[in-house]
Amino acid sequence: MTHTDHHHPNRDHGHQPHHTEHADDGGAHAGHSEAMFRDRFWWSLALGIPVVAYSPTVQGWLGFTAPAFPGSEWVGPVLGTVVFLYGGWPFLVGAVGEARRRRPGMMLLIGMAISVAFAASVATTLGVFDLEFWWELVALIVVMLLGHWMEMRAIGRARGALAALAELLPDEAELVTDEGTRTVPAADLHPGDVVLVRPGARVPADGIIVDGEASFDESMITGESRPVRRAEGDKVVAGTVATDSAVQVKVEKVGEDTTLAGIRRLVAQAEQSRSRAQVLADRAAALLFYVAVAAAFLTLVVWSALGRIDQAVVRTVSVLVIACPHALGLAIPLVVSIGTGLAADRGILVKDRLALERMRLVDVVLFDKTGTLTKGVHKVTDVVAADGDTTGLLRLAAGAESRSEHPLARAIVEAAGGDPPEPSEFQAMGGRGVVATVEGHEVAVGGPALLRERGVEIPPDLDGAAEEWRRRGAAVVAVLVDGQVRGLVALEDEIRPESKEAVDRLHALGVEVAMITGDSEAVARTVAAELGIDEVFAEVLPEDKHRKVEELQSRGHLVAMVGDGVNDAPALAQADVGIAIGAGTDVAIESAGIVLASDDPRGVVAVRKLSEAGYRKMIQNLGWAAGYNLLALPLAAGALSWAGISLPPAVAALAMSASTVIVAINAQFLRRLDLG
Repeated sequence: MTHTDHHHPNRDHGHQPHHTEHADDGGAHAGHSEAMFRDRFWWSLALGIPVVAYSPTVQGWLGFTAPAFPGSEWVGPVLGTVVFLYGGWPFLVGAVGEARRRRPGMMLLIGMAISVAFAASVATTLGVFDLEFWWELVALIVVMLLGHWMEMRAIGRARGALAALAELLPDEAELVTDEGTRTVPAADLHPGDVVLVRPGARVPADGIIVDGEASFDESMITGESRPVRRAEGDKVVAGTVATDSAVQVKVEKVGEDTTLAGIRRLVAQAEQSRSRAQVLADRAAALLFYVAVAAAFLTLVVWSALGRIDQAVVRTVSVLVIACPHALGLAIPLVVSIGTGLAADRGILVKDRLALERMRLVDVVLFDKTGTLTKGVHKVTDVVAADGDTTGLLRLAAGAESRSEHPLARAIVEAAGGDPPEPSEFQAMGGRGVVATVEGHEVAVGGPALLRERGVEIPPDLDGAAEEWRRRGAAVVAVLVDGQVRGLVALEDEIRPESKEAVDRLHALGVEVAMITGDSEAVARTVAAELGIDEVFAEVLPEDKHRKVEELQSRGHLVAMVGDGVNDAPALAQADVGIAIGAGTDVAIESAGIVLASDDPRGVVAVRKLSEAGYRKMIQNLGWAAGYNLLALPLAAGALSWAGISLPPAVAALAMSASTVIVAINAQFLRRLDLG
């Protein structure tokens, strides 16, 4: 038996960030993980508490004396050195990386500050200076580790789009041989092999049907919501599902030559071409780094020129230590952490914080139709009966269809409600419909092929309705009772009730709404007119979806793509912001920066509001954090010493702690946001 489906959404494949804060190699978080920052934070906190407790500066502020014991004077130097080497190591490595790339950012600023604090503290311990920074050193490292731990946790965990795509292929296939069938690994298939695909099984490789016919669910590849009938001579694609019958398929393409592999390559290319914007905090840190270095150099030169070598050294060190970005290091991660928590409460998973930041700038939201704006399943929308008895007509049709597994059949049975009458002499006619005896009548239900086979036509009084339904893209099914067309049933992909509100609310925010689909122009135009959508891309092949995103981007738009299928994955990766509907396939989810756990498209509006509110908080926090540093640096350098105003390192450190608290409190106000 073919192992039909290895698509396990909940299987744990490791906890690796889908997008780190730097996409380029050697980025600040290259090789780092949430667990690493978490462990270093807790250990550094545990080791840092005694350092703070035994700091003469802190004891002087708080008016207490820590218990003395032989060697207690070495608590700060010993434990401080351990924290510096263990907790500070990621920042030192990151600082070296940023220096080598000549792209200063948060890591270089932190690395410089903790290195200067460490050197000054060692020199003080050896009696060279009178600067006690051990407590300040461990406090900075602990705060930075906390910020980066929250940051890594907020980024989200993912398996990767390529792994999810690969899982759409079955591990095994049933190879047809002269002796019958035998199960073989799908990877061992070669062009020319013939495989048996049973109902409910996935096609293991691209090929041609050589025996049998079946309806195939190709929505994960084409985006077409309706199962497609395939018979002998028709091509089938790896990863699609035979829904109702077994077929034999002659393998044409395997491995990297398959359609699925092509989509995988598109995803990879789009992800590689994604813009590598730096986060706001890194930009502020880069500016602060240059300002701190310039201020330190100027301080050293000026005080040395005044003949105050002792003041030159003390104040230069003070300037560099005061540049320690306590508040700056928490300004962004705190907002991100609170924002992602708020989002999670609303069923929104933020996997890429840069995507969340960019969402506020998006001016076009491009929705995939099937499974996103619509439910992706057919529903009976209209019924006409020659005698006016639509209820009786549906009852007979449901009785005939009750033994069929076809999605349209299930929709008719559901529309009839209650228990359909039991059919006898049931027969499924591949590609044409079904026929059965129901309540003493021969009832046949099917499309144009059934009518041609029976040599009958739709009566003139029903033909007008059929034409109208076809124009809007509905599937039209005829119901024949004792050989005569007694009525027609229209089935359409049902629009989600929340879609109209989502489109209206996006318009209210000044955002245009576009729709893309593999469905026909008629279907697309009908849905677009009902929802008030601004622009429509219909009959788009899977390999062209990402090109439509590029087309919008080439017009100067910032595009958010919302989709749920494999065929959406390249477009999700290409878009400035990719948003996946959580009920969709794993590959769509892995290609997106933001995932909506529910099927409600109004979640896109909530993402937009969260992006705008979060950005405001980030700017406020960065303004406060960077503003404090820029104000404190000249005071620490002694710029106002002539007026008797100075900022001793201890006072500066205390003020910096207050600055961190203010940033933390301000970030908490984000919890008041109503995402609607």
